[in-house]
Amino acid sequence: MGQFLPFTKQVIKNLFSEPATTQYPFVPREYPERTRGHVDINKDNCILCGMCMRSCPPGAITVDRVGKTWSINRFDCVQCGYCVEKCPKKCLSITPGYQEPGPEKYAYTVEVPYEPPKPAAKPATPATAK
Repeated sequence: MGQFLPFTKQVIKNLFSEPATTQYPFVPREYPERTRGHVDINKDNCILCGMCMRSCPPGAITVDRVGKTWSINRFDCVQCGYCVEKCPKKCLSITPGYQEPGPEKYAYTVEVPYEPPKPAAKPATPATAK
């Protein structure tokens, strides 16, 4: 009978205390401060320069200037943040959260609406009189 007394005290204590877990789907999760998250792009600011692609150690980012697309293979990305640091237009950011699970590996591709600036017309040179 003495064996059940400590167990009963713990049960009664747990009945009147707050739960140790959260109601995850209904209560949003708070991520730790140093969670790396995943890379997101603001496609309106991207100029398709390719600095992110050249600075990515595992080669997870692909920039296609002809097709005007930017893609990242999130399964190859190690969330190091080099691409975010090297982006001259600051269109890349690391968003807290985890990659959603999926049945297969895929590359996340974004069409970028960037039009390169047209070269300025050179002014006509004045004719020299002879």
